[in-house]
Amino acid sequence: MVKFKSQATGDLLMIQVHARALLSQIGKSDDKGIIEVADMPKVLLALKGLPDELASDESSGIAGLGDFDAEGVQIEAQPAFADEPISLRKRAVPLIKMIERAMAANKPIVWGV
Repeated sequence: MVKFKSQATGDLLMIQVHARALLSQIGKSDDKGIIEVADMPKVLLALKGLPDELASDESSGIAGLGDFDAEGVQIEAQPAFADEPISLRKRAVPLIKMIERAMAANKPIVWGV
């Protein structure tokens, strides 16, 4: 686990493999590091720019609200399955929110310390 800490937010725990993938996108190591307030706008751009290959309803396995079958009966949304792949962009959302809050409070984010 990697624990991200900031005085502006609560701690954020992330599985190491996911944290490593996100941190590599911003040029950081997962063993320990810091995101300075001055670097946060650049980091946010990098994380928000990650591709989301599961963006469509069809690929996520969830029927949309306006979907109807051949007989005109509305199709109910199907539940998501636990083994569905989750894009790196979606995994970045908690970290993005943490960065936004830390940036607003002018506080850095650290991990591995």
